[in-house]
Amino acid sequence: QVQLVESGGGLVQAGGSLRLSCAASGRTFSPYAMAWFRQAPGKEREFVAAISWTGDYTNYADSVKGRFTISRDNNKNTVALQMNSLKPEDTAVYYCAAGRLPILPTPYDYWGQGTQVTVSS
Repeated sequence: QVQLVESGGGLVQAGGSLRLSCAASGRTFSPYAMAWFRQAPGKEREFVAAISWTGDYTNYADSVKGRFTISRDNNKNTVALQMNSLKPEDTAVYYCAAGRLPILPTPYDYWGQGTQVTVSS
């Protein structure tokens, strides 16, 4: 079992930046990939970014490439999402997820509660 807690959400103006963080506890001795997803009001949850256990491989949704960066610190059991040049369409609840495998792609078995990101125009 893995527990995930997100932080760092908030309200920001378009063009601004936010940094989300996700702290993992529980089954931290096992390697697993990590990812961020988001869900906007009235829409389905969508993939944002993922990172392998070693950090050597990352994937991004086309909509965030060049603006968002995912990173992890396995010593601290954390994963971060640096979001720059934010747009109103980035407004959503952002969820941290832990994968079943250390590599990408992987199914995601554990989810955090989410953190709200609101970008005003």
